[in-house]
Amino acid sequence: MPATAVFYHLMRAGLDDTVLTTVTRALGAGWRVMIRAPDMALLQRLDAKLWLGPEEGFLAHGLAGGPYDADQPVLLGHDKIANGAKGLMLLGGGEASPEEVAGLERIWVLFDGSDPDAVAQARQSWTRFSGWGLAAQYWSDEGGAWVKKSERAAVPPAG
Repeated sequence: MPATAVFYHLMRAGLDDTVLTTVTRALGAGWRVMIRAPDMALLQRLDAKLWLGPEEGFLAHGLAGGPYDADQPVLLGHDKIANGAKGLMLLGGGEASPEEVAGLERIWVLFDGSDPDAVAQARQSWTRFSGWGLAAQYWSDEGGAWVKKSERAAVPPAG
């Protein structure tokens, strides 16, 4: 079964809190997660946030490029999935290829709803992932709670 791409249109929720909540749920499902962003400063900020979290909520993780990348339940980087992840979180314009999504259960695309470029990029990702035959869901928190606004079933690509 193909992965499901879940789009989170952040209007009120903070990126850091949404990442933390989503990754915690993914780990609870037994999945490893790769968090991918082209912006190293963003990844370093998330790394620090995860280290400074409460002890009972600590998420074992690492920045990609270390000797233990394959062992990390959560890996933050901008390159290949090196930890056997079943979930890939794309932030700040992070990309994915059809080959790597074939082995995933879930892809999350988190984007800032107040940034027109981020919204346009998320729309392009929706079109691309749908073209690959993935199921897709679009969630928004504009009313203060997460509401599913749209859903598309998985459809194998024509051809």
